[in-house]
Amino acid sequence: MRIGIVVDSACDLPQDFIEKNNLVLLPITVRIGEAVLADHRDEQATLSFLHAHVAENGAEAETIPFSVVQIRDLFLGQLVIDYDHVFCMTITKTRSPIYDNAMQASFAILNDYKPVRQAAGFNSPFALRVLDTQNLFAAQGVTAVEAVRLRDSGASVQQIREKLEQLAHNVHGYMVTRDLYYMRARARHKGDRSVGLISAALGSALDIKPVLHGYRGETGPVAKIKGFDNAVQKLFDFVGQRVKAGLMTPTVCVSYGGELEDLRALPGYAGLRQTCEAHGVQLFESVMSLTGMVNVGKGAVTIGFADGPHTFSG
Repeated sequence: MRIGIVVDSACDLPQDFIEKNNLVLLPITVRIGEAVLADHRDEQATLSFLHAHVAENGAEAETIPFSVVQIRDLFLGQLVIDYDHVFCMTITKTRSPIYDNAMQASFAILNDYKPVRQAAGFNSPFALRVLDTQNLFAAQGVTAVEAVRLRDSGASVQQIREKLEQLAHNVHGYMVTRDLYYMRARARHKGDRSVGLISAALGSALDIKPVLHGYRGETGPVAKIKGFDNAVQKLFDFVGQRVKAGLMTPTVCVSYGGELEDLRALPGYAGLRQTCEAHGVQLFESVMSLTGMVNVGKGAVTIGFADGPHTFSG
């Protein structure tokens, strides 16, 4: 059986991993004034757009996910021919309409695929599963990596579906952002009041950085730490502790809102890399999606892994 894997472009994974494993993207388009870029996970294009537009005016950006019609057309034009079963994994539905769009499109796809497949010489049925990863950015990548691993190991569709649904409930995402004022401005532009003026002002005045935790569709602060470098070091140390304790999958995904050389220079990161290597855990590092950067700001760090319930200690 030919199994396809679809993710949206907010899913932070290395460009070469996406290409090597034939992951199909649902691109999210970003518009800042007259500048427009469809995010196809091209790291150089993302960095160029970041420096030219996001740093100055990103808070006013408009993000445009694939519509129901665009998703339907992608499947009927390509995926129902290339694959027999597709897993479509999206950013959490609490933060984006992509999941709902994909679900709506799936009904039309399953109603209309037969003549398309028959014309291409396939008489067997086509199936599609849309999955809400219940997380954001680097944390989305954990589920996608496991989908690839299971597919390549010859797992059945049922085995893959059951494992991915289990993972969606057990992936933890963490983030530290550099600029709370930017996040507040971005949130206000979107009508999201989750980052208040007082907390942003206090955080910036005292250089306090919240560590945000994404889990099962909800995002909130779990720690407030003085200084960005100190905050990311404590985060990397904590993730290293979880790696040593044993993760549900041998995967940690990390993304950065800028050049990866800057990520690798952050305090604590080299230690995390060594810990992952020593415990047989693969560390995937990528430039943050354009969607991620316009929402959380330049220089933010996100990291994700699959683990049981735990409490952040930093």
